Amino acid sequence: MHDLRADVITELNEDRSYDAAPHWADSGRVIVLANREPFSHEHGPDGKIVVKRSTSGLVTASEPLVRQSAGVWIAHGSGTADRLVVDTWNGVMVPPEDPAYRLRRVWLNAAEEDGYYYGFANQGLWPLCHRAHVRPLFRPADFDMYWTINARFAEAACDEVQNEPSIVLVQDYHFALAPLMIREKLPSNAIVAFWHIPWPAAEHLDVCPWASYLVEGLLGSTLLGFQTHEDCRHFLDSAERLLDARVDRKRSVVTHAGRSTHVRAYPASVKWPSAVSEVGSVDACAQQIRRRFNLRKTDRLVVGIDRMDYTKGIEEKILCVEQLLEQYPEYRDALVFVQVAPPSRERLAPYSDLRARVRALVERVNGRFGTEAWRPVHLVEEHIEPCEVSRLLRAAEVCYVGSLHDGMNLVAKEFVSVRDDQRGVLVLSRFAGASNELTDAVVVNPYDIEQTANALAQALAMGAPEQRQRMALMRARVRAWDADRWGAQILEDTGALCSPRVLHALA
Repeated sequence: MHDLRADVITELNEDRSYDAAPHWADSGRVIVLANREPFSHEHGPDGKIVVKRSTSGLVTASEPLVRQSAGVWIAHGSGTADRLVVDTWNGVMVPPEDPAYRLRRVWLNAAEEDGYYYGFANQGLWPLCHRAHVRPLFRPADFDMYWTINARFAEAACDEVQNEPSIVLVQDYHFALAPLMIREKLPSNAIVAFWHIPWPAAEHLDVCPWASYLVEGLLGSTLLGFQTHEDCRHFLDSAERLLDARVDRKRSVVTHAGRSTHVRAYPASVKWPSAVSEVGSVDACAQQIRRRFNLRKTDRLVVGIDRMDYTKGIEEKILCVEQLLEQYPEYRDALVFVQVAPPSRERLAPYSDLRARVRALVERVNGRFGTEAWRPVHLVEEHIEPCEVSRLLRAAEVCYVGSLHDGMNLVAKEFVSVRDDQRGVLVLSRFAGASNELTDAVVVNPYDIEQTANALAQALAMGAPEQRQRMALMRARVRAWDADRWGAQILEDTGALCSPRVLHALA
């Protein structure tokens, strides 16, 4: 008998062309469940309420899906004035200038945020999933709170479905338990989970006392997405090892408790800029950035843009600059490294300790090599707006992404996307998920300081023809798989899996 199931899965695995009018639009609203809200309401200095837009990559990738379907975004209401603008059902229409979808806010008190977010999610799961040598902390009280908050968000998602055709999109490591909780209340609904950070090897996941609950929770999904094929393999191993689930590796399907979950890699991306020149030409951006940092016309500019996080390799980047100045004297009084690193999760010791170490390293390098007219390292410890990020990336000769372990790192793709002049060199850690796609970057091992210093020197010496060739190839890849296609492909595949034809074939 002809195997219709095989035909369906083969089709889903093929690299299909992007459909500008995707079929998933017929599947109803998209309901996103995420910790971070796309818009927050804050008290301004004059007492008036101001609206702030999130610059999170997760928001950038997912918001168009909600907007186009007039859907719902469910998030932790963390703005200082968030409660003042919601309706009776804790919702508000956004964006404020052109309301297109509903933002449903879920409230957490300080103890709940400590246990669920700062505790289990960011002291437990974050270091467990990143090979960055910070010991994960697992406390029963934190997991209890994580369970409680996952249940609260899942209940909000079920409320918002209201028997209407919907695809529920559960985002990231904050909500590993939510898919199964939603599935138990909405057994026929389409549920997608996307895990934005790396998934650890099965033997490493065992460190978590509640690892089996995490895997089982995610298996409540119709479709489960990861950044890389390696993450998919690790998850399949985990399902087999921890739950004794039936794993079809050829089709990348896990069957457990009478349900099948399809596991796929969907590398997250950035929105392809249609009007990047609005921030200014490359020359104009260079002039603005040089004025901001008091740089001379002859200074060679290298930039890094990261949160102050121990997974981003910021210390190693500064050590690399120090090694470069030692090994290549011609870059003394010539090279300037601007590292943007706004503080993150400072209430957690690994983050506050990292910030102190980075500051000390910057002071040491500037003390060793700096002059009255030249400072080799500029550390920017503040949030900068997206337009300023674009200017900085357009002005740079080199963008240096040195992640020690990263699900993707969208800064690398953003650098490529804004360089319509086909110039600039990307120095990229091989431990960032983006290195699987951006193979024409100068790829480095950030732990090897000497090798990375040599690679940085190679990047600075690279001629214009080679820069154009490498950049053209990387731009073609990012343009072909941008944020719009990332989201549309996930939902296209979900729609295919949930169509009557597929459901019958998979029965």
